[in-house]
Amino acid sequence: MSTHTAQVEKVSDVIQVMKAGIDFYQDAIEQVESSHVKQTFKKMVVNKKAAIDALQPLAVAEQGELETGSSIAVDSRKVYTKLAGMLSSNEDHTYVNQLEEVEDKVLKVLDSALEKEQPAIAQSTLMSIRTNAQRMHDEMKALQEQTKH
Repeated sequence: MSTHTAQVEKVSDVIQVMKAGIDFYQDAIEQVESSHVKQTFKKMVVNKKAAIDALQPLAVAEQGELETGSSIAVDSRKVYTKLAGMLSSNEDHTYVNQLEEVEDKVLKVLDSALEKEQPAIAQSTLMSIRTNAQRMHDEMKALQEQTKH
């Protein structure tokens, strides 16, 4: 008779995407003009930092240490956005548009982690963070529409 104990999986991937997202938002805060957009970006940073704080104990359970890396895909998007922003007449929208894509990536990586069999505490933490991430995504999607003009 074997007993299967679920192991924490893919939490480090979630943290990497969120860390890269924080860096991207912090860069974008310096580049955009609208105070409303800046405030939204600041709120996104705070929410992502809180999520990472909640996930780090799970990363330790997954890999034996805190996750310190960031996502190359998100970092690449940040470089692309800086270049596109230089060419755009609506730099705020360019940043909002690309950061909304980062929020899509956050949801995708959270969904991937939630597809794995996780210990109960990991599942609960990931579900809570996924709910908050959906709210942040929806807020960025609305901001994307507002900054189109």
